[in-house]
Amino acid sequence: MQSSRFLVTGGSQGIGAAIVELAARAGHQVVFTGRDASRIAATAAKTGAHGMQADVGSASDNARTVQACLDRMGGIDVLINNAGYAYRAEIGAMDVDQMKKMFDTNVFGLVDLTNRVVPMMKARVSGDIVNIASTSGMKGAATATAYAASKWAVRGISQCWQAELRPHGIRVTCVCPSEVQTNFGGRFGRNNPNKLYAEDIAATIMAAFDMPRRALWPELAVFANNPWKED
Repeated sequence: MQSSRFLVTGGSQGIGAAIVELAARAGHQVVFTGRDASRIAATAAKTGAHGMQADVGSASDNARTVQACLDRMGGIDVLINNAGYAYRAEIGAMDVDQMKKMFDTNVFGLVDLTNRVVPMMKARVSGDIVNIASTSGMKGAATATAYAASKWAVRGISQCWQAELRPHGIRVTCVCPSEVQTNFGGRFGRNNPNKLYAEDIAATIMAAFDMPRRALWPELAVFANNPWKED
């Protein structure tokens, strides 16, 4: 993949930080966003990428993010929509306001940011958009009404964008990771060494960019090969 200009949301930790690190190591220009200043600073220091504090659920923050990319890099060739979080509750005890708040990040923020980036990609007749969904968007589970719904939405949105943007030379790929060993949701218990690591998802995404531009990988689920193994 030739040198490109990356914007990675939720890039200060987990999968996002792993993507930032691999992209920067490969020689790409990278801007990433996050909400925690200390994590942003740590990832920026480690990778040399430019981090900025921004909430994808905020329209004004998204406008500021895109402008920063224009000022620093002159544009965006690759958009990684990674920012997201989980609100979980059983039906009958669902806080719909919390569900709506999560959708502001996982769905509406993703759409708002991409809405701002796509015109410049159309003008170049080239670009890559990667939407990070989840295997939770492929199957239901107890307490996952809100989160799974948001990830099903991301999958459907991705398919609509593929139909709209392929004629403009823009590839849209939806990635659905299974359980990854990160502190996603503030939990540190995913310490099975046979489960996925954040860098596994990042490496898969970077490999997809090496495909010929005439080829599109519309959606892929990434599972650990043998997470039940006991070492």
